[in-house]
Amino acid sequence: MDNLLLFFIALIPVIWLIVSLGVLKIPGQKACPIALAMTIGLSILVWQMPVLDSLTAALEGAAMAIWPIFLVIIAAVFTYNLVTHTGGMETIKKMMSSVSTDQRILVLILAWGFGGFLEAIAGFGTAVAIPASILAALGFNPVFAAIICLIANTTPTAFGAIGLPVSTLASVTGLNVNDLSFTIAIQLFVMIVIIPFILVSITGKSVKAIKGVFLITLMAGLSFGLPQIFVAKYLGAELPAIVGSVICMAVVITMAKVFYKDTAAKNIEKIPLKTAVMAWLPFILVFAIIILCSSLFPAINGLLKQVSTTVQIYTGPHGKPMTFYWLATPGTLIIIATYLGGLIQGVKFGAISTILGKTVKQMFKSAITIMSIVALAKVMGYSGMIGVIAQILVLVTGDFYPLIAPLIGALGTFVTGSDTSANVLFGGLQVEAANAIGMSPYWLAANTAGATAGKMISPQSIAVATAATGIIGSEGKILQATMKVCAVYVIIIGLVVYFGAPLIVGLLSTFG
Repeated sequence: MDNLLLFFIALIPVIWLIVSLGVLKIPGQKACPIALAMTIGLSILVWQMPVLDSLTAALEGAAMAIWPIFLVIIAAVFTYNLVTHTGGMETIKKMMSSVSTDQRILVLILAWGFGGFLEAIAGFGTAVAIPASILAALGFNPVFAAIICLIANTTPTAFGAIGLPVSTLASVTGLNVNDLSFTIAIQLFVMIVIIPFILVSITGKSVKAIKGVFLITLMAGLSFGLPQIFVAKYLGAELPAIVGSVICMAVVITMAKVFYKDTAAKNIEKIPLKTAVMAWLPFILVFAIIILCSSLFPAINGLLKQVSTTVQIYTGPHGKPMTFYWLATPGTLIIIATYLGGLIQGVKFGAISTILGKTVKQMFKSAITIMSIVALAKVMGYSGMIGVIAQILVLVTGDFYPLIAPLIGALGTFVTGSDTSANVLFGGLQVEAANAIGMSPYWLAANTAGATAGKMISPQSIAVATAATGIIGSEGKILQATMKVCAVYVIIIGLVVYFGAPLIVGLLSTFG
């Protein structure tokens, strides 16, 4: 069969996802299983894949979706839910909003720094909903609050939910997670520096608004981006955004208190140190336990990795055994840290378990969506559908393919509402395209960098923002504003990917 015809047939499940989610507004838990069924059918009927191979490919994807992907989602949201239950989130909100009365600085602290931290720890809408609601409560225009938080919630999503998008991309493509994390952190660095300036300009309704806060705005980007690169290289995907956001908040708050004393909020209730530490405790423990159990401490890491199960699921050619690590996985570690934090805070074990149970129930629909997407990607990859799509795209664009690679990632997030799902959907495609044009697959895994751009225009993200600020019905106005920024974002990342390939090859060889 002609490759061009196969190309269009292979795109059918992708087009269905775009139409069903983006146009028809069908919920993900309904649209994605239909897309999976289409993919299995096409793999058997058109690509002549044996029925057993197609079904076991889907089963392998579903298993990967549950462990470790969905486990991390459950764990991240569980931590957030516990902190909310204990009242710690209210304390954290007060701490963040009491630093300054200058709206530009507040946006840097709340939308950028605190939003980045929430994305790193929990993701899945928390980084938009909470900062946007705080800004609206502080007197910001609700539509503005929604827009500013959507734009801020872009670059942090690459390493959001304890690095889930990047670690998932590494899993589905077979790339080394540390090198992949390092590459993505470098690609995003330019936008991490630029985004704070965009936020300040929008806040002040002009580029001139940067005057007077240039240094603190610059440091908001540098203090986030530079630590993220270092941590990504040496620790992998779990901690870059956590470390970057925490250092960013510390730097911006310190600078605000030292250099912008005249903007300090007056008559603010002082929060005792013990209260502050207890509020942050579950997050602190998550951070500490993940580091202690990482490859930085090989004795602990090696011991935990011994508790595992290896099983062959996919029956077709090129199938490899899958190893499930029951303890040496971020999801398990986060759940343990959260239990410890809750117990120290005085919450009873049964109450913590109830919160975990409610979290699982809360995220059940997301589980169906994610299992379907990962299963779909596995079937498309094993059957050769991804290969056909990559072949035609490279044939049409040639050496200019890297310019459109981020756009494909952005499209994935726009459709699915998830950086992780976008990486699963198109990660294999980007790697095959990279191999076809002789480019480093790590550098062209720009799917993640591009996917962060799509987050601000995703209907799901916009729905979260409007619900949090009480402006349901303003979706069109918000989309119009974020679309402009998204277009600039994708163009810049495309140029970074196109012209920066030699840089990453040199850096990986130098630091590898």
